[in-house]
Amino acid sequence: DIGDIIRGKDLYLGNQEEKVKLENNLKRIFKEIYDNLMEDLKKYPTKKVEAEKHYQDKNGGNFFKLREDWWTANRHTVWEAMTCDAHEGDKYFRATCSDSGDTKGSSVANHKCRCKKKDGTNDTNQVPTYFDYVPQYLR
Repeated sequence: DIGDIIRGKDLYLGNQEEKVKLENNLKRIFKEIYDNLMEDLKKYPTKKVEAEKHYQDKNGGNFFKLREDWWTANRHTVWEAMTCDAHEGDKYFRATCSDSGDTKGSSVANHKCRCKKKDGTNDTNQVPTYFDYVPQYLR
């Protein structure tokens, strides 16, 4: 799952070589994000020190805290990108939305695989599930 991959928590039971290649690529990407953040914070020494302390990497370049924060900040956008070519009527595989209108429970995310906004507008930008925070072995 994409959230697990980004956050470095994927069980990845596939090809070990591919796993190493993917992890090395993610390390490189998040090192760049970290370096850019530190560069941007040069003007704000106190914030820079706080960020360095918060994102201190003791795990060989994995930047797990940064990856977690990045996922938290971007998970909705990632879902929108993944479903941008979905058509009206395409469904997510589980009943996860509460927009069925009958107030009897969940409905399947069938609005481009997204749930309708909670404010009732027709915009469909809601991620239908928070399974990415449930450990993989329980999904």
